[in-house]
Amino acid sequence: MGIFKKPPLRGGKRNAGVPDDLWTKCQCGELIHTLDLKQHAYVCAHCNHHFLLPGRDRIELLTDAGSFEEMDHGLYSANPLGFANYERKTADLREKTGLNDAVISGRATIDSFPVTLAVMDFKYFAGSMGSVVGEKITRAIETATREKRAVIIVSASSGARMQEGMLSLMQMAKTCGALSRHQEAALPYISILTHPTTGGVTASFATIGDINLAEPGCMIGFAGPRVIKETTHQDLPKGFQTAEFMVEHGLVDAIVDRTKMRTKLAELLSYLMPQPSLSGQETLG
Repeated sequence: MGIFKKPPLRGGKRNAGVPDDLWTKCQCGELIHTLDLKQHAYVCAHCNHHFLLPGRDRIELLTDAGSFEEMDHGLYSANPLGFANYERKTADLREKTGLNDAVISGRATIDSFPVTLAVMDFKYFAGSMGSVVGEKITRAIETATREKRAVIIVSASSGARMQEGMLSLMQMAKTCGALSRHQEAALPYISILTHPTTGGVTASFATIGDINLAEPGCMIGFAGPRVIKETTHQDLPKGFQTAEFMVEHGLVDAIVDRTKMRTKLAELLSYLMPQPSLSGQETLG
């Protein structure tokens, strides 16, 4: 009956008291309340789609409660090449995201195992890697080597930051060099690839872990599929540049659901690291 029919929404009119970010529409068509999404670690309960996860939320999800101690928070990008509007844009992003750059790094424990953690946040400049990102990741690795900790890096990046030119590309070699010395010290490095991981980050530290893990359905690649197709003039395989494709072809060791990642890391660290003491504190030296 007409009296029970819900009237259609009129375009362009919104309730001024309803926040714009109260609901999120998933790729499966499900409308998810923001609080429900956050309580489920930004994973759709209907189709298991993994949304972008803020860096600090991911740190809380992965580490022992209260164990994370941030390092190098005060570093932020300059404008060495005099790129137009770069300083204004980075300042706006710092205010909007509460981050000084696209990575958060620090010491932590996971199931009492000592680690240094570097977590990229795609919401800051699309997770692009400039000199600050490379420096913070390198310092985290060097700290882990010095203090005999495992290294865990969570990647989410559009690649090298073009506004910093060659200085950005130099971070690829710098981070890989630090990881090489970490490996020489017989200490583990676990890389976690999330959506999306592309460009110079994929071509450097993201894919050289002792163990490479990925979240379901995330995009992993160097150049975009359209660029590759135009260059090779060939049709690309189905599912190309997905985590599932990378597992089949050996680049990724395992796909792990976000809600199970901490348990998986604890399991891997129990194989790769000395057992923590009964007090829960590992003696470092």
